[in-house]
Amino acid sequence: MTGRIHSYETFGAADGPGVRFVVFMHDCPFRCRYCHNPDTWAGGRWTEAEPQDVLARALRYRAYWGEEGGITVSGGEPMAQAEFVAELFERAHGEGVNTCLDTAAGPFDPASRVQARLFAACDTVLLDLKHIDSAAHRALTGAGNANVLACARCLADLGVRVWIRHVLVPGVTDSEDDLRRLGDFISTLPNVERVDVLPYHSMGEEKWRMLGLEYTLGGVRPPSEDELARAREMLGARG
Repeated sequence: MTGRIHSYETFGAADGPGVRFVVFMHDCPFRCRYCHNPDTWAGGRWTEAEPQDVLARALRYRAYWGEEGGITVSGGEPMAQAEFVAELFERAHGEGVNTCLDTAAGPFDPASRVQARLFAACDTVLLDLKHIDSAAHRALTGAGNANVLACARCLADLGVRVWIRHVLVPGVTDSEDDLRRLGDFISTLPNVERVDVLPYHSMGEEKWRMLGLEYTLGGVRPPSEDELARAREMLGARG
């Protein structure tokens, strides 16, 4: 079995607990308007690797991970290659390595045995909740959010530790009503350990231009500290 790998980061400090070796997978079903990795979408360049080879590469950096660190698989969208990631995580657990999945849950299927196998091999899931309103989620990402919310409930039922992430985009994801609805939803998930509100940034805009893509959020400013604090309060941010 091989996976389509976009790139690696050897010293990730914001990709789960502790210091992480981060594997960025290729392909994603979403087309988020603020995506800073549009080069991971279908049609770009990737390399193929087997799970044992990726694990061997990661283990070279094990001395830096400390007690909490380990391997994070991000994207793109790692659930689009669930079988590969499941095998990688199972092999990592065999070496006593902590595993973390960074996902927006676009491909979630409640009937998928492969995804169930993947979740069983996750120590932590970083789950992006981009918008609580399905129509607004579609306008932001190109798809509705029903399966995303279903994935959040599934992880709660399984008792998998989850960190929620929400990107605050002024004028797009920051209305008080939507934030309160999102906070109410998060409050129903007993497995959520941490809620992070991340400020929108335009650092991926140049990538869009280089790829010949139209960046539709040009001119949108990052949120202020007061706006971030308000959103964190309404989402019950913790951690």
